[in-house]
Amino acid sequence: MSLSREKILIEALPYIRRFHDTVMVLKVGGHAIVDTAVMEQIVQDIVLLCFVGIHPVIVHGGGPEITETMVKMGKKSEFCAGLRITDDDTLKIARMVLVGNINSKIVSTIGKYGGRGVGLSGSDGKLILARKLKPKVVQVEGVEHHIDLGWVGETEIINPEIIQITTSKGYIPVIAPIAVDEGGNHLNINADTVAGDIACALGATKLILLTDVPGILRNALDKNHRISRVATSEIEELIKDGIITGGMLPKIRSAAMAIETGVDEVHIIDGSKPHSLLLELFTDEGIGTMIYKGYENHTLRVRK
Repeated sequence: MSLSREKILIEALPYIRRFHDTVMVLKVGGHAIVDTAVMEQIVQDIVLLCFVGIHPVIVHGGGPEITETMVKMGKKSEFCAGLRITDDDTLKIARMVLVGNINSKIVSTIGKYGGRGVGLSGSDGKLILARKLKPKVVQVEGVEHHIDLGWVGETEIINPEIIQITTSKGYIPVIAPIAVDEGGNHLNINADTVAGDIACALGATKLILLTDVPGILRNALDKNHRISRVATSEIEELIKDGIITGGMLPKIRSAAMAIETGVDEVHIIDGSKPHSLLLELFTDEGIGTMIYKGYENHTLRVRK
């Protein structure tokens, strides 16, 4: 995409006007978490959103850093259906990495670029009340197995008041996906799922998932096969055809649930691309995959 500076600004104007005073939930994950240069570019974009009158809310993951820390501590990461199996030690590592390291790093980077970040986790103000996931049922050579995911949760209630208070005062909430249950136990929840749940609770205009891939790919080995638009009615077919698999599954499930419960649109973009967030939101072409409510319409090509 090659545009002159003035054309970019003029093209952005109607989008800035449309999104002014709206809430956007941005999930930051993948290698953006461990690459300082990428993280700084993303934070710059988010701070800019705040200054043009948008209310950004950040939910972050930390999968690569959790895995790296586990390796250093002699533990092997195990996954089932795209979710990390979380025993007692893994939960301690996840809390240490997500709340103690990544969250504070994002908040301080926001401050570096003139914004005001506030670090939160699901236990603050009972922001995320959750319950432990039931064992996953998987088929191995025709035999059914029940796999306990450990301290992995699913959201029961989002209490958005603390987010609404901070955003109304011009702060940018930064939320780690560690929840609590009724007994006060901490639970690790997939960050994409948390982002979708929070977007729904806030009535967000957009949910944006910044990840390591350019969107949904028809051919996972070729990043040029990006699907720019997907209707919610197409999702199950894409899963059935094996186009949406692995770690993309919770992202797409979260996106579909968010749209069905009131979020206007969900975007999946490659956060490692310079200023991909601004290109996706403020240009006609966009740079990722946009998921919207409705049915496939090959004649409709306008993205936003």
